[in-house]
Amino acid sequence: MKEKYLNLNYNNVLPFVELSDLKLMQKEINQARKTLDEKTGLGNDYIGWTNLVDEISPELIDDIQITAKKIKKQSDVLVVIGIGGSYLGAKAAIEYMKPYFPKRKSLEVVFAGQNLSSTYLSELLDYLKKKDFTVNVISKSGTTTEPAVAFRAIKQLLEEKYSYDEVKERIIATTDASKGALRTLADQEGYKTYIVPDDIGGRFSVLTPVGLLPIAAAGIDIKKMLRGAKAAKRNYKVKDIYKNDVHMYVALRNLLYRKGFALELLVNNEPKLNYFSEWWKQLFGESEGKDLKGLFVSSASFTTDLHSLGQFIQEGKKVLFETMIDIQEPEKDLYIGHDKNNLDQLNYLENKSVDYVNRQALKGTMLAHLDGQTPNMLITIPKIDAYSFGYLVYFFELACGISGYVLNVNPFNQPGVESYKKNMFALLDKPGYESLSKELKERI
Repeated sequence: MKEKYLNLNYNNVLPFVELSDLKLMQKEINQARKTLDEKTGLGNDYIGWTNLVDEISPELIDDIQITAKKIKKQSDVLVVIGIGGSYLGAKAAIEYMKPYFPKRKSLEVVFAGQNLSSTYLSELLDYLKKKDFTVNVISKSGTTTEPAVAFRAIKQLLEEKYSYDEVKERIIATTDASKGALRTLADQEGYKTYIVPDDIGGRFSVLTPVGLLPIAAAGIDIKKMLRGAKAAKRNYKVKDIYKNDVHMYVALRNLLYRKGFALELLVNNEPKLNYFSEWWKQLFGESEGKDLKGLFVSSASFTTDLHSLGQFIQEGKKVLFETMIDIQEPEKDLYIGHDKNNLDQLNYLENKSVDYVNRQALKGTMLAHLDGQTPNMLITIPKIDAYSFGYLVYFFELACGISGYVLNVNPFNQPGVESYKKNMFALLDKPGYESLSKELKERI
């Protein structure tokens, strides 16, 4: 039998759940999976991601790669403007695969519009003044405040640096197919455009042009990434939770939630996964946190965060469980040498690799946290590459869709996100918000 590409070890959760609970959960997951597959549930008009890897056209992938080559030829920097799903997926992929300390000059991918920091945007503009750069602005509407503010400022800098015709060649818009402010501008100015699919929400869009263009421009093999996602789609069709790690993961996280473990901590022992964790937090937090339901999702990087969060996880209030991701083969490794004085008392580790030490630290942590009554499960993948990234993305997207239906919420909307926007618009005196503006200003 072929070894599974991804493995879920849940032994350290079993002491906290009953086998009878798992049997009942199987029925709930069967129904949730059927709802997702048959597109009969809440938000069913936003589940195009389920079949994306089978339906994305080779011509589109080739076109993205051609555009990526053009960007690299004409620019030192690609500025990706977007927020939420319009930036986190690409950022996660690039951080996942790029070297910590690149040795050769390559296209630099930077991000804007993901915050409203005046300092960040000002320093970015100063940095770009001395660089040749291209902009990929990503917004379905073109009016989302954070990316719209950034695009206005960066577009102005482009117009100061380059001729009108060259500016048109240095702006790529990823937006709606037919409507919205950014689509109107792109059509008027003749920008190169890619389409944000109507049936895929932002947090599920990393394998669409939203994520694929900046990822390809960073030199990452997007075809390999899509093959990984396609393999995951193929491997998780069986219903039995004991034969389907996605279904078992959904079962266990929901059972733990029902038993009072209200927070899920995604843990890695390789910092290249830090931004993958940020993408994961949006995926689950925005999908499940509604109708007064859902796990609070957070993340940590071990062993770093063991020196800050470890005490609480070990001995604090039992409100969380851990989902850990482990990479079997490090990209690089080194061995610990001999020191004749041994003042650091590390000679017992002589000829052992740093990755071996890291792996034993993770195992020891899992056992310690289990002894401290913190459930944990371990997801293991072979190595860091484009294939494994695509595989993990589909694993968690599928888990998120099914889990949302188990919770009986709409996993594909985010009505709560609009609340802060309304207040912000009112406090900024945006036309149409006058009555709310008066009310809020009286409150503060």
